[in-house]
Amino acid sequence: MKSLKLLGVLMDYPRAELQAHGDELRAVLPLVEVSEARRERLAALLERMLGQDLLAAQETWLGLFDRGRAMSLLLFEHIHGESRDRGQAMVDLVETYRKHGFDIAVRELPDYLPLVLEFLSTRPAEEVHDWLSHFAHILELLAARAQERESDYAVVFECLVEMAQGSVDLSLMRSRVSSEPRDDTPEAMDKVWEEEAVRFGVEAPSADCDPPRRLPAGIKRQETKVMP
Repeated sequence: MKSLKLLGVLMDYPRAELQAHGDELRAVLPLVEVSEARRERLAALLERMLGQDLLAAQETWLGLFDRGRAMSLLLFEHIHGESRDRGQAMVDLVETYRKHGFDIAVRELPDYLPLVLEFLSTRPAEEVHDWLSHFAHILELLAARAQERESDYAVVFECLVEMAQGSVDLSLMRSRVSSEPRDDTPEAMDKVWEEEAVRFGVEAPSADCDPPRRLPAGIKRQETKVMP
């Protein structure tokens, strides 16, 4: 599914290769099976990234995804935090990749969302839907937070939610995130650094982000390249 690879490329850290393959990326846009209005917003995001100075595009990305944890693209950050379960989940995910002949050739953690989407782009449609449905609650959370921050990246997460659920209704999630304290301000980031310097454990993740009990197909519970 080239549409998933496109969404992963748009979500990934902007590199020169993206701007060099603009025509190929534009050609995939009609394949993204979402509403016309959402596809138009996706096209606008693509054009912004293709036309923007690369350093400016990278600064925009860093400002959203790399300051604080609320918009982290590491899926297990939102599920396990830094608990011990996260390590085993990483091992299981890598094993799933290897089982299907998908080798991680870049220095990224296996739960990095653009990497997960690249893997899913090689899988059958039914399996893709199963995976997206499994972590749709995280996609909704990221979409709502991106909307709250008035980021045009919000449409990428909305597309994934629509592909997983058939529609997008973020009203409840928007209500929730509107009262969240921002974790990307200089003051908040300084506080995190101060706390982590002396902290020996972490709080359990919020029950609101507990993953569904059923794992996606291919994962067993314990007993980002440019478009070609």
